[in-house]
Amino acid sequence: MADETRDPGDVARLRATAHPVRLRIMSLLTAEAMSAADVARALDLTHANASYHLRVLHDIGELVVESEEKIRGGVAKRYRYDATREVADRTSQVDDRIAYARANALEVERRLRDAATGSGSASDLEAWVPVAAWHRALDLLHEASHLLHAAALPAGTPDTVHISATTNAFTMTGGLTGEVARWRP
Repeated sequence: MADETRDPGDVARLRATAHPVRLRIMSLLTAEAMSAADVARALDLTHANASYHLRVLHDIGELVVESEEKIRGGVAKRYRYDATREVADRTSQVDDRIAYARANALEVERRLRDAATGSGSASDLEAWVPVAAWHRALDLLHEASHLLHAAALPAGTPDTVHISATTNAFTMTGGLTGEVARWRP
């Protein structure tokens, strides 16, 4: 029997973004709009591969076309990732969220190989906390994520630092559920 609470669009988005190359593309396109050729050069991909991944992300609504320009008789679209829009995945199946988490883990592993010495933060916790503390923590994580996405600049911009930030926070079974535990930004 199908799960009546699942939104097929949310599932498609989650599955499509659960790919290491697409995660890198979304990160890259947070700072600036780029064409398939730009993405291919930046990520050392073939133009066809970059175009394919951009189309997949655009088709599921993860990317917007910011502009178009005529190049050699054709039209090059410049895509951008807007991380400020809300896409809920609360109804996605656990297996879909696990696939996304695995892709994220591979991307974090790639970034760690390129990590510089210096300041940073890492945290892992499974605990029972008051609902108010949970909501406050989610507010802070949400605020930090939006701050960093909004401040993202093109790679190599003077006076910037190359960073990696990944968050994953969710309620576990066994405690309060439903509206009392649900968080709204």
